[in-house]
Amino acid sequence: MTTLTKPPTTAAVALRHVSRAYRSGTHTVRALDRVSVDFERGTWTAVMGPSGSGKSTLLHCAAGLERADEGSILLGDTDISAATEQELTLLRRQRVGFVFQNFNLISALTAEQNVSLPLRLAHAGPDPARVREALTAVGLADRLHHRPRELSGGQQQRVAIARALATRPEVLFADEPTGALDSRSAADVLALLRDMAGQGQTIVMVTHDPVAAARADATVFLRDGRVVDQVTGADARALADRLVALEA
Repeated sequence: MTTLTKPPTTAAVALRHVSRAYRSGTHTVRALDRVSVDFERGTWTAVMGPSGSGKSTLLHCAAGLERADEGSILLGDTDISAATEQELTLLRRQRVGFVFQNFNLISALTAEQNVSLPLRLAHAGPDPARVREALTAVGLADRLHHRPRELSGGQQQRVAIARALATRPEVLFADEPTGALDSRSAADVLALLRDMAGQGQTIVMVTHDPVAAARADATVFLRDGRVVDQVTGADARALADRLVALEA
């Protein structure tokens, strides 16, 4: 993987003039339009914006799940936009974690087995101690042998977070992690993420929920594929008002 020759960024993840376009019928949709933004180490950043603003595309490009058409994406001092497909695969397995809205757990496997999957894919061995450490960190030490159908939605999402943490990633990316949860389960997951950020875990989270975003350290707003605002310390009402203004 290519290492930067210029001075490294101090951010955990940095996007520099990143663009990404898609074909939609006869039209080209520019999902990201020369986006530049830093996600600082040890902080939790929410990404908000109207539907179609480029939130998920930004997250996927930053995590190495999609390639940008233009610009550079830095994970620490590594330019992942210059990486080969094999290098990106290793990066996703070893340096980043990803949490999806719908959990993506394997129904036939126990919580312990689901969490061990990234370690097996990385050929690191199942390492039972690390798996149990991750499940303990999310409050599920007593659910090791439960399958997804035996867990609540909030517990399933916590298993998914434990799975993402099992490789001890530099950055945890979360795409609407509370979107499929009831309010109580969502509050539990947000409290867990807040605790993780307090312990130095870098988190980048896409959300449409101002209550979720208010728990983060900062919020980045997108509109039409561009960063239009960055705020810190705003409450849920202020974030909701800003989002409504962008949708107008």
